[in-house]
Amino acid sequence: MSTAPREHTVSVVVPVYRGAVTLDALVAEIAALAEPFRTPGGHLARVSEVVLVHDCGPDDSDVVIRRLAAAHDWVRPVWLSRNYGQHAASMAGMASSGGDWVATIDEDGQHDPADLGALLDRAITERADVVYAAPTNPAPHGAFRNTVSRGAKTSLRWMTGNRDASSFHSYRLVLGEVARSVAAYAGSGVYLDVALGWVSRRVATQPVRLRAEGDRPSGYSFGTLLSHYRRMVVTGGTRLLRVVSLVGLLLAVLGFLGAIAIVWARIHGSVVVQGWASMMVVTLISSGFVLVSLGVVAEYVGAAVNMALGRPLYVIVRDREDGPLGSAGAVRATDDEEALR
Repeated sequence: MSTAPREHTVSVVVPVYRGAVTLDALVAEIAALAEPFRTPGGHLARVSEVVLVHDCGPDDSDVVIRRLAAAHDWVRPVWLSRNYGQHAASMAGMASSGGDWVATIDEDGQHDPADLGALLDRAITERADVVYAAPTNPAPHGAFRNTVSRGAKTSLRWMTGNRDASSFHSYRLVLGEVARSVAAYAGSGVYLDVALGWVSRRVATQPVRLRAEGDRPSGYSFGTLLSHYRRMVVTGGTRLLRVVSLVGLLLAVLGFLGAIAIVWARIHGSVVVQGWASMMVVTLISSGFVLVSLGVVAEYVGAAVNMALGRPLYVIVRDREDGPLGSAGAVRATDDEEALR
């Protein structure tokens, strides 16, 4: 008895901040995948929906999103109340998705939707919950930024204990149940890839080639990237905190041994003059270490407090044009006033 092959449905989530120029071309490329297609590995798949998450950017992305949603029944807008950032917008899209798989794609066009088939093949072959794109060419950000990015990801492996940290990438394919679960429980300030690593049984990578970013530059400044790095370290685990504790214990042991040595030297008359310079050096080193330790502890406490306070990671609202703040609402109010006269 023959059975029909399983059709894998894929929800494509696109966080939109400044996509007024690039969204049309991106959705046009995805349109070719909205009909059933065969992956390079022979699996049957279909993009069942494209979730465009409006992250309240400075351009006319909302106008483009409305037009695309009206033109395609598989394009669904998700409206956020304010700008929350790429990772929060991605989680909002994941929470609103319904496909067997959820793919996150940047709005700027550097991710080729045609690679979705290869990502799906890798996920099925490796039985992986998450598949990250592994670029075979340098990202279009410049040599300095690319080098710093590689160094940051490598250091994250040691500081967080997550062996997959060096594979983190915004072009990713996630098992739908995992994606929606992570979006449901991850608290404010939690880095998306860190949260995925908490629950993913297996993570794989798939080589892809990045494209240029189109007509718009990257929206991430050095300060923003540094903030992302800090957030990944703080929410990635307590390994750094344990290192601080171990170093503090080591210094305490050394201090105790040094005190014994000084007492012994004093008893035997070896100490003639009290060493002011030595005392100041020890004081400065100890004080500096204490301050650094307090800073690290404060970062962890701050992250814990943000999550404990219940601050929402995102809030989904309806299209403002359909609400009381929209122009349609203003027109209806005017009509009602005329009717009452």
